[in-house]
Amino acid sequence: MSGHPEAGGHQDVLGVVGLGTIGCALARRAALAGLSVIALEPRVEARTRIRQLFDSSVVDGQITEEEALRASGRIRLADRWEELNAADVVVEAVPERRDTKVEVLRALDRVCPPETVLATSAAALSLSDLAAVSGRPGRVVGLHLALPTAGLAEIGRTVMADESALNRVRDVVRGMGLRPVTVGDRAGLISTSLLFGFLNQAVTMYEQRVAGRDDIDAAMRFGCGLPMGPLELLDLIGVDTACDILDVLSARWGEPTLEPARRLRHMALAGLLGRKSGRGFYDYREGVHRTSGPGRKSPGRSPIRTVGIVGSGTMATGISEVFASGGLATVLVGRTEERARSARDSVAASTARAVRRGKLTEAERATTLERLTQSGDPALLADCDLVIDAIAEDLDVKKELFGKLGALCKPGALLATTTSSLPVIECGLASGRPEDVLGLHFFNPAPLMRLVEVIPSLQTSPQHVQVARELCHRLGKHPVQCMDRPGFIVNALLFPYLNGAVRLAESHYATTDEIDAVMKLGCGYPLGPFELLDIIGLDISLSIQRVLHDADRHPGSVPAPLLGHLVAAGRAGRKTGAGFRVYR
Repeated sequence: MSGHPEAGGHQDVLGVVGLGTIGCALARRAALAGLSVIALEPRVEARTRIRQLFDSSVVDGQITEEEALRASGRIRLADRWEELNAADVVVEAVPERRDTKVEVLRALDRVCPPETVLATSAAALSLSDLAAVSGRPGRVVGLHLALPTAGLAEIGRTVMADESALNRVRDVVRGMGLRPVTVGDRAGLISTSLLFGFLNQAVTMYEQRVAGRDDIDAAMRFGCGLPMGPLELLDLIGVDTACDILDVLSARWGEPTLEPARRLRHMALAGLLGRKSGRGFYDYREGVHRTSGPGRKSPGRSPIRTVGIVGSGTMATGISEVFASGGLATVLVGRTEERARSARDSVAASTARAVRRGKLTEAERATTLERLTQSGDPALLADCDLVIDAIAEDLDVKKELFGKLGALCKPGALLATTTSSLPVIECGLASGRPEDVLGLHFFNPAPLMRLVEVIPSLQTSPQHVQVARELCHRLGKHPVQCMDRPGFIVNALLFPYLNGAVRLAESHYATTDEIDAVMKLGCGYPLGPFELLDIIGLDISLSIQRVLHDADRHPGSVPAPLLGHLVAAGRAGRKTGAGFRVYR
């Protein structure tokens, strides 16, 4: 970008109206990239944030004090609308309310030259509607950052937009070091439509006491590798902003599940808006200690000395390795001696790889394998302090197993299931001793993933819950506790998001590559939804989504048809060589 084509040659200038979270992020990025910035913000308290834009980057060593000084010198605070007429592109970054945005766009149309491009940060409102009432429909473009830390911007195109306006905004975005992805005018674009349903569901989960605040956030950070938990992220976005966006999305889509959770509305009314107000789901006030999750507890004297694992698949071998390397005598019981031997060989191979990577010494590996006994005889489980079911995700098969374990295992032994979505209470009742049964949902690969969901049923003994949590800490894992409900924490939040991504691709609004890029670069996810689906397995994903739909019977939770079509065609993901992408 090199200024207005007619004027030519002058320094690139970006205008920003509104110094909220996204407005400040745009001003900061532009100034660091060498652009001059004119910022208009009537609120005095918001204007003071400009002076603090670069402080944390200096403290973190990302930039020098000299670089921060130069960048801050490129930002000029405006007092009048007319001062924005020197900008090539002006971005309105005001709250997600139609009347407010229309007022700003019309004011900009009055003071800016005809060639100036007006960009709207609208996340859910109709871009076409805003463009039509702006006074210059061909020069209005969407420019949306999902988060202030985003490495990607969604450029919203209306049917009225001039190609030159789109190109100018793309140039600005590239100049700020962001990757542009051009999308059509759709409520929520890509990132907002996928992100905010997930965030709202997390608030509902917290509100209904399915799990605690810290456990919800920790589950999504440790279980999915997200940079922030959903409630932490809402504090960053702003509770009031989230309410505004959800209101628009629910109205435009007619989707009741997108209506802001009651707790969100109450927090907005109370002024508990997140970081910008000092308090939200967490407390950010000076002098108040805030933690995003419980610290590592010192393990107590666990009564667990011997562990039995039933199964011989990937999860069974991974969990066996965790317990054996954690110092516990472990018995791995397969359906046959041959299957059990093969499972032990898998543990031997995995620990050998750990030695090559420098994670284990040869002596530690030898000790781990000495603690692991394999057998095809279930009788060896009789004296175990803890027995874990890691067999097929089939409720009838699991109930049959727990009926046998209830009779076979010694009184007081803890019985656990690694189910990811089935009801723990049914396994407990099948055992005849439901007070001894809970869920221990390890994540794959178990030796590497820190998260374990601890799921007591209504009848599980509190003492067993405490023992399970202490045991997780002893193994170096992070336990999170959740009610016995379909999907627990991670799957209940993750799979509706994945299902929504498939539906978005089905609509031909965006490609799988574009959706993956937006969620990775725009929202900080370690994997895009289609990369993750191919790794999990489309067959497994379809099964879990069916369980979630059976639980709520909501039309929105019906598995996306494309998922079923791919599974029927034998494209189950990486393990079959093809899923959403081909890996052969």
